[in-house]
Amino acid sequence: MKVLLAEDDAKLGKLIKHMLEKSGVQVDWVLNGDMALEYALYDPYDVVILDWMMPGQTGVAVCDQLRKRGYHGAVLMLTAKDAIDDRVLGLDTGADDYFVKPFEFAELFARIRALARRSRVRLEEDILQVGNLVFNGLTHCVLRGDTEVQLTSREFQLLDLLVRNQERVIPREVILERIWGLETDVSSNNLDAYVRLLRRKLSLFEDIVVIQTIRGIGYKLEVQDVCKNP
Repeated sequence: MKVLLAEDDAKLGKLIKHMLEKSGVQVDWVLNGDMALEYALYDPYDVVILDWMMPGQTGVAVCDQLRKRGYHGAVLMLTAKDAIDDRVLGLDTGADDYFVKPFEFAELFARIRALARRSRVRLEEDILQVGNLVFNGLTHCVLRGDTEVQLTSREFQLLDLLVRNQERVIPREVILERIWGLETDVSSNNLDAYVRLLRRKLSLFEDIVVIQTIRGIGYKLEVQDVCKNP
């Protein structure tokens, strides 16, 4: 399970992240609404947990923006506001659930599991297609006709991030944070090595998709004219 946690209370955020990771959940933790929106749009999550009041955009504003941009993942609103009108507002902006502080972690985790089960029903979102290339997030394979390339988990995570943001430049720092986490010891040289491996494997598909190096910034995925590659 992969969760995005947006909580500006450092003590509470650290505790929730620790408890979730202890339970085997992969957690990305951000401290403001602007970062939460950016992360959620860059990378698919089973559940997005939004604190109502935080710097930048509020949790309600982030949820509203996500839904307007077609985001279909599960959203849990976490807040100290317990008035009925507040609950209605949170749900009306597109939140799937609403949880009031203070809370017992066991109940929070139960709600997260329930939301994750619902979001996984949309398995079709794990199958992406670019031209005549199919990216299967369930098997970590790339297919074109009878040609199939198997990727490692890390390779597929990197490719998936590039595919979902094709034609957009993704900074090195963003890639490292999304794939390996904020406290990673992985260097840019390691990232370059993964990119070289991906390029070698993708070359079997006649350069339908090309990972471009944007010097001094990062990488982006360019899609070639698939009509020339039947």
